[in-house]
Amino acid sequence: MMLATIEIPMLSEVVIILGLATFVIVLFRKFKLPTIIGYLLTGIIAGPTGFNWVGSSDEFDALSEIGIILLLFVIGMEFSLKNLAAIKNIVLIGGGIQVFLTIAVVTGLTVLLGFDLNTAIFIGFLFSLSSTAIVLKLLQEQAEINSPHGKIALGILIFQDIVIVPLMLFTPILAGVSENVWLELGMLTLKGLLVIAAVIFSAKKLFPWILDQIAKTKSQELFILSTVGICFAVAYGTSELGLSLGLGAFLAGLIISESEYSHQATSNILPFRELFISFFFVSIGIIFDGMFMVQNLPIVIAITSGTFIIKAGVAAFAARVLGYPLRTALLAGLCVFQVGEFSLLLSKSGLDYELLSPEVYQYFLSVSILTMAITPFVLLKLDKISYFIMRSRLLKKMNRPLDKIGKKAREIEKPTEALEDHLIIVGYGLNGKNLSRAAKSAGIKYVIVELNAETVKEESKKGEPIFFGDAVSSHVLLHIHAEKARVAVVAISDPVSTKRIVQQLRSINPSLYLIVRTRFVFEMEENYKLGANAVIPEEFETSIEIFTRVLNKYFIPNASINEFVQKIRSANYEMLRDIPGAGGLDRISAQIPEMNVTAIRVLKGRNEVVGKTMQESQLRNKYQITIIALKREDETLTEIGGDTLIKCDDILYVMGRPHNIEEFSKVVAGTER
Repeated sequence: MMLATIEIPMLSEVVIILGLATFVIVLFRKFKLPTIIGYLLTGIIAGPTGFNWVGSSDEFDALSEIGIILLLFVIGMEFSLKNLAAIKNIVLIGGGIQVFLTIAVVTGLTVLLGFDLNTAIFIGFLFSLSSTAIVLKLLQEQAEINSPHGKIALGILIFQDIVIVPLMLFTPILAGVSENVWLELGMLTLKGLLVIAAVIFSAKKLFPWILDQIAKTKSQELFILSTVGICFAVAYGTSELGLSLGLGAFLAGLIISESEYSHQATSNILPFRELFISFFFVSIGIIFDGMFMVQNLPIVIAITSGTFIIKAGVAAFAARVLGYPLRTALLAGLCVFQVGEFSLLLSKSGLDYELLSPEVYQYFLSVSILTMAITPFVLLKLDKISYFIMRSRLLKKMNRPLDKIGKKAREIEKPTEALEDHLIIVGYGLNGKNLSRAAKSAGIKYVIVELNAETVKEESKKGEPIFFGDAVSSHVLLHIHAEKARVAVVAISDPVSTKRIVQQLRSINPSLYLIVRTRFVFEMEENYKLGANAVIPEEFETSIEIFTRVLNKYFIPNASINEFVQKIRSANYEMLRDIPGAGGLDRISAQIPEMNVTAIRVLKGRNEVVGKTMQESQLRNKYQITIIALKREDETLTEIGGDTLIKCDDILYVMGRPHNIEEFSKVVAGTER
């Protein structure tokens, strides 16, 4: 009996795409090229322009939309309501300036090219939006999502995701087919306020309780199911209210970010996100008409260049109005210069309403694909491009009036006292805050340089010596008297800026002791070459903290552990790539409440233990501790009696309460009680 075959829509296309994408991405990884370009190339090869193996379809578009939803969901989970509130000015003011000023500039230029006003405004709509999917993915991969320019880019992209809805509502008006747009906008505003209230309530009360109940079941399958369910439920809800699916997914991530389960939820979602977001980039490549671009290449390149200059310039202008330094503003502008995925969605509506001709539509697609394709290369070279632009004399002249606006927006006071022999802290994140507390407790004079204007205002009110500025600028460093400082600590999450700051500090003050915090070990060597005295990578400092505690539980003496850690740090953490064994110590375990077992080495020096027997030293009576074993050279003694002699360099395995062990360790270290 023959079984009937079941036809699964687009199964063959999915198999082709996954197989081809795997091959292409392997090649791209081998040559260290951005994988996003690989996905775009996959779509071009498999699409109508290439071998015509697959074509654009509603099912494929649905897979792409799922990828965008999951991407924004993860971004939301890695963010929080508190972080969102901290960048509200960037979202509302910065995003508003970027979108509406871009629309105005593009509209004016398009009218000059001979287009009617309504079409020109619609083209302005299209070019005002950037690619949330590409920019946020690249910033995440480069660990720059929390950098100053990363936060500006994120704020602008959030505003764009919100404004896409009114732009779509205005499209029928421009085409002359809608009559009740103001009523629709009023209803949309009301719905938006309801969504905000619902999100705050859900984040604080509802979903933390739901996730807590699910976590108690200890079922990983149920946890994954509920997490994905929350994501799509909120996205669907916002879509039904007339808002975008992507905005709903971001809000769903914000809701879960307020719970203690956000990190587990993120790890569960990441594999799904990577799979579905690849379909989005492939779908962009599929709709691309390569022959049209080749035939009209000079015009396409000219429009792409204009798009780059206008969008990057307008976004940088918005950041400068908010008071950010020129370099940070340029970095943010360079992040959002491309045309985005929502523009592609909006352009289809324009084609349907005959606001765009087929030829203009193809020009727009060519420019969109080209700007998306070069985005990874631009973001990888952000620092070099921004440095090249900043050398322009014209830019310096244009920047002078913005300097006044920026200072007014910040309202930050200048130092009122001469600084000398002080500590400089660059960056007021977690490490910067902890360092400032320690300096304050120790009575060390310090000054903080921070790029977040809101943080500077808040901390200034608390009396912190914190000043707004980009430490890459020598002017800012001279302003805080870096030439007279004793120590500087660079504790920011932007690796490119870190290197520039190290270089500037070293050139200003050759005798400065310079400590740098990095994320990864491979960043150490270049920072040392640029003049850092000490580079501390978070990647392996966490590992050191873990294995230090493990070795302690295996009764390796504290002195030996400290020596081992010192060797690792002095060798730039190379030993952690292949950690040698700790030796052949027998495992000793004791599970007694409030009792610890610790290995302590008897050091040379003045003390009341060395050269005496256990009976003579009266350790149990004096210190309330018990010696349960003793290691001398290669011999371990487990039978300890009253006549057992204690010698220098013996390792004593001591059992007792923590405070008693600590007191005894001071004695055998050769110090006074």
